[in-house]
Amino acid sequence: MTGQAGVAVRVLATRVVDAVMHRGRSLKAELTNTLLGIEDVRDRALLEAICFAVLRARTRSDAALAQWMPRPLGPRDNELKALLHVGFAQLVVLELPAHAAVSATVEAVRVLGRPHQDKLVNALLRRAQRDGLPASTPESAWPTWLRGQVRKDWPAQADMLFAESMREAPLWLRINRQRGSREAYRQRLADDGLLAEAPEGMPDALLLREPVAVTTLPGFAQGDVSVQDGAAQRVVDLLDGLSPGARVLDMCAAPGGKSAHTLERDPTRRVLALDVDARRLQRVQETLHRVGLQAELRAADAADPSAWWDGNPFDAVMLDAPCSATGIVRRQPDVLLHRRAEDLDALTRLQTRLLDAAWQVLRPGGRLVYTTCSILRAENAQQVEAFVARHPDATIEPLDDAWGREDAGGRQRLPGERDMDGFFYAVLSKA
Repeated sequence: MTGQAGVAVRVLATRVVDAVMHRGRSLKAELTNTLLGIEDVRDRALLEAICFAVLRARTRSDAALAQWMPRPLGPRDNELKALLHVGFAQLVVLELPAHAAVSATVEAVRVLGRPHQDKLVNALLRRAQRDGLPASTPESAWPTWLRGQVRKDWPAQADMLFAESMREAPLWLRINRQRGSREAYRQRLADDGLLAEAPEGMPDALLLREPVAVTTLPGFAQGDVSVQDGAAQRVVDLLDGLSPGARVLDMCAAPGGKSAHTLERDPTRRVLALDVDARRLQRVQETLHRVGLQAELRAADAADPSAWWDGNPFDAVMLDAPCSATGIVRRQPDVLLHRRAEDLDALTRLQTRLLDAAWQVLRPGGRLVYTTCSILRAENAQQVEAFVARHPDATIEPLDDAWGREDAGGRQRLPGERDMDGFFYAVLSKA
């Protein structure tokens, strides 16, 4: 990496962090848009690593600024604050070579049009290099209301859960069984010097402890492999036993991983993939095109069947419901910045509407798979309890310990357990 490229990465990282921390933007969306303009895979990896490190160390960096600055930075200095977070993360979290990190970050402040602040940035970075950042607990990154809810729902596991959510997640791969076997793909990785584990009971999954850039995976562009956490991969296992040609509804389909996976398992399944956002539905189309499979796609409000349902019932419905995303903080650390208490009320109401809509379009004898990437009981166990109380023709199918902790007939996996994200599963049969 040239010095000029190193400065450019710090400038881009600052802009991403500023958008996420101060303008409420999604880290995933900002990174996706920014990475498109970077050709060098090393620069892309560095940018991504810096942004994740910033958000994981956010409370420590804020504490350092509060202690070291003579007066707080105001809104007009948000970009400067983002740059300082970027500098601290390089030195203390990523432990990059100090000379290069400080030099490139100080130069970045000049590129950003703030040359009068270069001495301040240099002094603060040198102090972070010398003294480190103030200590903090993983729990402190969580907003007070959400921290309290987690402790209420999972009192014995809360400390473990907070700690796991601050760690870097491993890379899970899903092998497209229509393109080859898991063992054959594992050998392709080994030939490229990448060691992958083959977890028991997960026939399509490989686990890489050290994440690599997706574009470096052999056959990714050709659809031989996809990136999908192990917990999300397990959803399609709950459709095992469906007859060939079964009609399957994926109610909230974007970005398309579950629709693609169910078709990779059985291409005869007739899948309708719904999403309320037409732009997100385009992501589903791109996913399916890459893996070489087809589904019917429709932009519609899944909670309103009158707007899209033709009256022909489905054999199975997958409802991976919109949720607080509290089970995937390690992959989306900006969740802790953006989530509000009132969001939870709105989400639980939407989940209730979606569950009732799913039941309406499911045939008698059919199967509703309800999942979330949440760890909050209000979105999971309590939703299932309330649903069964509303629908006397619903029966909860038992799941064993391989799916996580039993909770109201469903199963809850907490972040980090078996190296997976936090996820809730429930299967409801219609009498």
